[in-house]
Amino acid sequence: MGSGRKTMTVFVTLLSGLILVITGIALHWPYWAWPALGVLLVAAAVAIHRIIGGDGGDFPREYTLEPDLPIPPAPRQEQRVGEVALPSVVADYDFVFSATVRWTLLDPPDGAPLINPAGLAVDAVLKRAREITVEQPPTRSKLAQHALDGALGMMQPDVTGRVLAMARDVSLSLPDTDRERLAKLSAVRKNEDVWEHQRNHERNKRAYLGGDVLKDTGSAVVWWLSRNEEHIEGAVDRIGVLARLTAAANNEEVAPQFQHLFPPQPQADPAAAEQPSADADSAEPFTSEASGTGSEVLVDDLLSWFGFGPEDPDLLLFAERLADVAEKHGKGEAAEAIKRRVGGPGSQDQEPEAPSNEPPVDGSG
Repeated sequence: MGSGRKTMTVFVTLLSGLILVITGIALHWPYWAWPALGVLLVAAAVAIHRIIGGDGGDFPREYTLEPDLPIPPAPRQEQRVGEVALPSVVADYDFVFSATVRWTLLDPPDGAPLINPAGLAVDAVLKRAREITVEQPPTRSKLAQHALDGALGMMQPDVTGRVLAMARDVSLSLPDTDRERLAKLSAVRKNEDVWEHQRNHERNKRAYLGGDVLKDTGSAVVWWLSRNEEHIEGAVDRIGVLARLTAAANNEEVAPQFQHLFPPQPQADPAAAEQPSADADSAEPFTSEASGTGSEVLVDDLLSWFGFGPEDPDLLLFAERLADVAEKHGKGEAAEAIKRRVGGPGSQDQEPEAPSNEPPVDGSG
């Protein structure tokens, strides 16, 4: 029994009982009539209930109020896509993309052709993913993966308007070989940056020292005083050194007003003064002497160092071989000095380059 019918039965019964009570009081019914009135009210309530309910029972089903049934969700389908190369912002360094593509069909328009919903959905997802990866550096694959998770996580229609597509379980990575190459390139770039900064630092230091500190002796003295303000007497003692440094830095001679601060230079050896200018300017420890006396002393010292004496029978042979070695190395003057000293062939009037294999001339003809 419905709540509406119960309410109606109670209302009608109470109203009828109230009318009968008022009537009985007004007519002064006897006391025995009141119990009969109660029985009558109960019988009236049952009768009213049956009248309201009817003999056919409940209302027909199509006239009853029932809650709406839930609308079944549209069927969704999905497909796994893996190992798809997507470009990055750097050429030849492609990402590897994998995801699960999910799609839902939309209501087709009248006369629409048949479609492959899986192909349309995968193509739509890959195009959306490519728009993001093409702007990402290959070294930021994980960051790009999170960006794809957000961009592909919403259903969006494809260009044909026939399917809604999205992607989940997105994975974006870089091949190991490319990752190693990028790591090496990054290390090289960092080393180059460090080297470039060091070179710029050295260049700036040279420019500062050469163009400012050592521009002249006065600038050098001022620079030293700025670093040693409490040692003025020390600056006076170092004027000569600073003057020499300034002259060397500018490839110049020491200024005349500072030359008295240096000790006199030792006089040059007269024997060395007779040498050609090329030998005199040479800074090598062993110098070839062109004068007779100087060369003889050097040759004697060399032969003595090898252990040869004036009466040694192998002296001439050793001297010839030593002279040949000197000639092969372009030291013709040294070879001539050795030959003249030991009295070997070609030591007097024979030219160093003249051949010595001509047959001797017999005086008797």
